[in-house]
This record gives sequence, C-alpha cells and structure tokens, in this order.
Amino acid sequence: TGALKGGKPGLFELAHGGSLFLDEIGEISPQFQAKLLRVLQEKEVRRIGGDRVIPIDVRVICATNKSLYDLSQDGQFREDLYYRLSTLELDLIPLRYRNEDIIPLAISFLKSEIMREKRALFWENKDVFRPLLDYEWLGNARELQNAMHRLVICTPEGNITQNHVSQFMKLIKKKKRKSSFRINFN
Repeated sequence: TGALKGGKPGLFELAHGGSLFLDEIGEISPQFQAKLLRVLQEKEVRRIGGDRVIPIDVRVICATNKSLYDLSQDGQFREDLYYRLSTLELDLIPLRYRNEDIIPLAISFLKSEIMREKRALFWENKDVFRPLLDYEWLGNARELQNAMHRLVICTPEGNITQNHVSQFMKLIKKKKRKSSFRINFN
C-alpha cells in the first residue's frame, strides 16, 4: 500500500483550510461513499498506517454529469451523503448554449497549452477564433481544451489566423463524423 509508519498526508489533510474538488462524484463506490460521509460528518481523518485522528477543515466541491438525487432515490448513492453534499447545487448550462464563453475559454486554454508545449504562437485579436462558434461543443470545456491542445501541437510556429482556425475546425468536424480507430496521446 505504500503506507509508512504514521502515514503520509492524504488529499483531505493537504486541503485543510481550503477546498477539495471531487470530480465524477456519482461514480464512487458504496464503500468509498461511506468513508467520505464519515470524513464530512466527523471533520477528521486518520492516515493509512497512522494511529492518531487529524482534524480537518475542508470545503468540498463536487462535479457529476448525473443526478445525485435520482441516484440516491434509486439506491445507487447514499441519501445521507447526497444531503451532506447538496448544500449548494449549481446546474451549469452546456458550453454549446454559452457562445459568449467559447472564445475566452479557448484563449485561456490556448495560452496554457502554448506554455506547456513551449511554443511561440500568436494571433492578432480574438476574432481569429470566430470559427469555434460554429461548432457544437458536446464535450463542453474538456472538448474545447482538447481542441486547443491539438491546435497548439498542429500549428507551425508563428501567427494563428482565422483561416487556420477555420481549416482546423473543418478537420475536427470531419473526424467527428468518421468512426475510426483512434489512439490518444496525452
């Protein structure tokens, strides 16, 4: 297990005094649901291999693409955990219905990917990215982020133009219609 005498800090302990984001919360096992509920109720953890209880103060933020309420009614998610987590619920509108967010998000993702890939890419203004608005982003921000990563990888050093983005989006649309074997490199 990699346990050490006294244990080592886990996510909740590391997040003490801050926030912890748990993605895909609707997918966790019943056993983990019970452990999570105990941590949230007692506001304390014990390290693996440890012998002392450590108090924690953590704000938990969760995301899911499923209705936790429906899962709790069907017995697939602990009802008591649902009520512990549902202090404030936000239903986010899919990206395809928020055109005003597409270009700012794309530019943010693009800048991150440029830095990560250590590339020298530039653009005149945000209008260069207008072709992104003609696409239905069913994968939401993750799909957009992935597209910006591909754009960075596939673009030669230099200036990104509206024509370049338009051609790139045509390739994405064409690939989406095709069903083929794909290998993803991350």
